[in-house]
Amino acid sequence: MSELIETIARAIQDKKAKNIVSLDLSAFDGAVCPAFVICNADSTTQVEAIARGVEEQVLEKLGEKVWRVEGLNNGVWVVMDYGDVLVHIFQTELRDFYKLDELWADAPATHYASEE
Repeated sequence: MSELIETIARAIQDKKAKNIVSLDLSAFDGAVCPAFVICNADSTTQVEAIARGVEEQVLEKLGEKVWRVEGLNNGVWVVMDYGDVLVHIFQTELRDFYKLDELWADAPATHYASEE
């Protein structure tokens, strides 16, 4: 799973996303999956580009297909399901509104460098 998270994070970095973080949810009984990767971007175009970049790089490097993608048609919040990892790609305003990072504030977090 760590290789998947790292590949996702690199793909997100390549598309210049902001505030990239992975949350380890494995210790939480009510968690929908063991890990989240969360980031944001300032436009629908960039949100969609990040999602497509993640899908391409994970398939190319790990041979793993995304199970399901939701939100590509509107580009404000895209969720990508890789089974053990959910990727959340937000437009900045929506990330500030939903505050997933705060909802899971007790989870161990890994922050990745991003261009700000």
